[in-house]
This record gives sequence, C-alpha cells and structure tokens, in this order.
Amino acid sequence: MRVLVTGHDGYIGTILVPMLQAAGHDVVGLDNYLYEACTFGEAPVDPPALRMDVRDVTAAELEGFDAVLHLAAISNDPVGDLNPATTYAINHHAASRLAAIAKEAGVTRFVFSSSCSLYGKSGDEFLDERAAFNPVTPYGHSKVLAEQDMSQLADDDFSPTYLRNATAYGVSPRLRGDLVVNNLVGYAVTSGEVLIKSDGTPWRPLVHIEDISRAFLAVLEAPREAVHDEAFNVGATSENYRISEVAAIVEEVVPGSRVRYAEGGGPDARCYRVACEKLPAAVASFKTHWSVRRGVEELYDAFVASDLTLAEFESSRFLRIKHVRQLQQEEILDEDLRRRDFVAPGTAVG
Repeated sequence: MRVLVTGHDGYIGTILVPMLQAAGHDVVGLDNYLYEACTFGEAPVDPPALRMDVRDVTAAELEGFDAVLHLAAISNDPVGDLNPATTYAINHHAASRLAAIAKEAGVTRFVFSSSCSLYGKSGDEFLDERAAFNPVTPYGHSKVLAEQDMSQLADDDFSPTYLRNATAYGVSPRLRGDLVVNNLVGYAVTSGEVLIKSDGTPWRPLVHIEDISRAFLAVLEAPREAVHDEAFNVGATSENYRISEVAAIVEEVVPGSRVRYAEGGGPDARCYRVACEKLPAAVASFKTHWSVRRGVEELYDAFVASDLTLAEFESSRFLRIKHVRQLQQEEILDEDLRRRDFVAPGTAVG
C-alpha cells in the first residue's frame, strides 16, 4: 500500500516507519519536524516527506494514498495544557478535517492514533472499548471528539479505525523523557533516585512503542470488515500497573537506585486500567512482544551506553514542554504552535 504517516518524525513515528517499510509498504511522511533536534542515538532515516503543519494539508496532497496513519498531535498533557485552544485545534479539529479531506481524496483506510487517556478518571475496574469516557485533560477530551467526528465519515468507501494506545514507553530516536516509564528509568540512571511525582497509587496501562507500531501495521493489513469504524485498546491486559509497581521494577533493574517520593506529590486524577483483548481477537496477526520489565531493561542499557547525565535528561532535548517553550522564546514557534521558519507549506524534503 501507499501510506501517508503524519507525525512520522516523532517518538512513535520513527519506530513505525521502518516497520511499515520492512513489510513492503510505500511510506511517505508528513511532519512539522518540531523535534528534529531532539535526537537520541542514531538519527532516523527520513522517508520521502512533506515538511508542513498538519493543519495546512489539502485534499490534493492526499490523492494517490491507500491509507493515512494519523499520529501527528500535541502529544502530552503539559504541552496540551500550555494552550488548550491550540490542543483542540490540532488534536480535534485538524484530525477531523484530515479524515474528511482524506475521504474526499479517495483514501479508503484511515487509522487514528487515539489514547486510553480518554477514559481519564476511572478507578480500579478494567475498562474495555465500550466504557464511558471520562477525560480529565484537553488532550484526552480532544481524542474523544476526534473519534466521534471520524465515525460520522465511515461508509462503504471510507474506513476509519481508532487505536486507543496505552501509555507508551521505550527507546526511540525521538526519545521522550516525560513518559512515566522512561522518566522513572532516566532519573534512576542519572541520579540514583526512582523519583515518583505522585503518591504512586494511580493505575496506568503501559505499552512499548514497538507494540503500538505493530498494532498500526496489523490494522492497516487487516480485512476491512474486522476493523471498520472500530476502536481498539492497544496494549496487553496484563500490562496494567500502579506507578509504585513500575518504580519497584526500576529499582530492581537499575543498580544502586532507590525509590523516592517527591514532596507534595498527591493523587493523580488520571487513573485507569484497560482490557486489551479486542484487538488480538479481531486481528489474529497482532500480539504484543514487550513487558514493562523488559522495557525498563532496554531503557537502562540505552541510557548507560549513551552516558546520559541528569542535566541532559532534564533538558529540552527530552522534555517536550521545555522544548516547546524554548522554541517559543527563540520565536521559531508562535503561541498557536505554528512554525515561523517554514518557507512554504508543503515543501518536500527527503
């Protein structure tokens, strides 16, 4: 298939693109390259791509694609809270518009990177895809609205699928240090402390970015009737953990580290456990390969091999909110998170 991947230069996209290419797909990227200076390890090999803001895509630019995999988004709560109106503009309105113009352009498959964050504050019960939405952040709410809009477009000619990813972790060329597993390992390696910033009680479903990428590939190649207008939790039911449990694993893996609770860390409103049986039941080719323990070991090995320091880990290179604020201070980004340094929308790169 000829596949457009939006957000291909991001944390997940740089893992997904090589996987799609290895499976024989013709991949084109679309990204504003906001994090191109935030490389960890070897830089990713860029596919042919459009350097542009997802809010500026036209139907003409989508012609000839069999599928769109839509990852581009404001990707975490601190950045989402920086300007909630912009979060909704990108994660809801631009995502819904992209699906609509993809349909107009003749694209038949559309896979949306949604999130289990839309379940929000939900307590201790396992939630399947029929559970009520209870988002507590603009990020989570924007995913609800986008899914609902895309579902209205579903018909015989256009097939959207919604992948509700659990909280991601794992090594990537565009590493994020603001995700809970990555963050706990990063502090343990660089400071000796497994620093918990809440009271440790919230539940989180956790999934490696390679397994998220496998879900996109499996859904892309699945029979249409198996995934048409369906939402799927992405992860494994066994991979739901309290934050304190993750910290204990990190303490066991990272030599000499000790768990410490940050002063003033109280309960986190985001607390949810998800059941993930639906996707492997619907798409037999999908299964997860990673556990949190194995992921912690991968992160530990990568951080040690790179001689990562605490100053580096806490820098804008790995913390998205710091990077965005830095780009705004340098007047590369405006308040709506639009780049000022683009020559023209749709300039081809790679």
